[in-house]
Amino acid sequence: MQYFDFLSASQKENVFFKQPGMVTKDSPKHILEYALGATLYVPGNRSDIADMIIKRKYPALCSVVFCLEDSIGDCEVLQAENNLVSQADIIYQAQKLRNINPDVLPLMFIRVREPEQMLELGNKLGRALHLFTGFVFPKFSTFNAEHYLDTLSKLSKESGITLYGMPIFETPDLLAMETRRKALEELKSTLVFYQDVILNIRIGATDLCGLYGLRRKPQTTIYDIWVIADFIKDMINYFGLQFVISGPVWEYFEDSSKTAGSFPRRASGWEGLTGEGLNPYTDGLINETLLDLANGIHGKTVIHPTHIRAVQSLHVISIEEYLDALSIVESADGTRGIVKSSFSNKMNEIKPHLSWAKKILLKSEIYGVYHENRSYIDILTADKPPLSNLGSYGS
Repeated sequence: MQYFDFLSASQKENVFFKQPGMVTKDSPKHILEYALGATLYVPGNRSDIADMIIKRKYPALCSVVFCLEDSIGDCEVLQAENNLVSQADIIYQAQKLRNINPDVLPLMFIRVREPEQMLELGNKLGRALHLFTGFVFPKFSTFNAEHYLDTLSKLSKESGITLYGMPIFETPDLLAMETRRKALEELKSTLVFYQDVILNIRIGATDLCGLYGLRRKPQTTIYDIWVIADFIKDMINYFGLQFVISGPVWEYFEDSSKTAGSFPRRASGWEGLTGEGLNPYTDGLINETLLDLANGIHGKTVIHPTHIRAVQSLHVISIEEYLDALSIVESADGTRGIVKSSFSNKMNEIKPHLSWAKKILLKSEIYGVYHENRSYIDILTADKPPLSNLGSYGS
């Protein structure tokens, strides 16, 4: 798959200084772990899963999790399993008949309820297992971590398919201060041992907020909820150097029938849009995603297709960041300690900024680089009318 391939060739030329590259499930792990973007959760009992993938119902979709856990009822598990297996077989047959190009498939994962379910699904999926990049482990804790990871390794070995795991940290022992440090240390020890198969560590903010009866409002980011922000800080401290941590889900979305023509507020050059035509839910998502990125968190769980473009467009690298990163990496030969930014607005220190620069260049290969004076707004509004026509849009 390739990010933003719903844009026309001329739109890409207009938006990107450097265009996004191709990513598949067989790409190297160091690419894949940064390439998930907005990961859409889809209930495993939906009857249109195959249609959604084959017909590319959501053109911006690049990674998806089919959920067999909280999004379905306890009495629906077997039905959802069988449905997912049936839907996967339809996708597999379409690929086999060349009705779908495997290069355009999103990265696909399954969220299971328990380790044994992975083995059962592996047997049921058969040849279609190769469509999947891996599994998501909910309620990941010191009590089940090794079981999940041992089972994943066993399935991967038996099937001959490279499969990755994405644990979700969302249990009470990880949030409570009296147990957090010990639990995080134990989990880190386990995850480091299995580091080659851990694609992302995900933060289950909804479950964690629920422990304290908290729920953020559209104008409140997860970083404004202090108990969760404190937990995220510890997650970055414990795991940020060796693993990619992805951002928690944003719960709010607009009713599209009521908000046609709305635009996010934080738009350079769109300052005249005040009061009328705003989308506070998208605005909140943008604010939170920017804070994710500022804190070294990459990618984000999403539960609505309208979130996909917003999150992914914010992962595109700016031309200023790209040129700074390029200059830092090219100067890391020991001959200099400092280089002046090409934008003449900052100091680039080679050694302190080298790790940052390498990540920027890596992400530029995945998401591309904006032209100067281009931003996420150009992607969000790519198929919308110009500003002068806003009044009639959607009428």
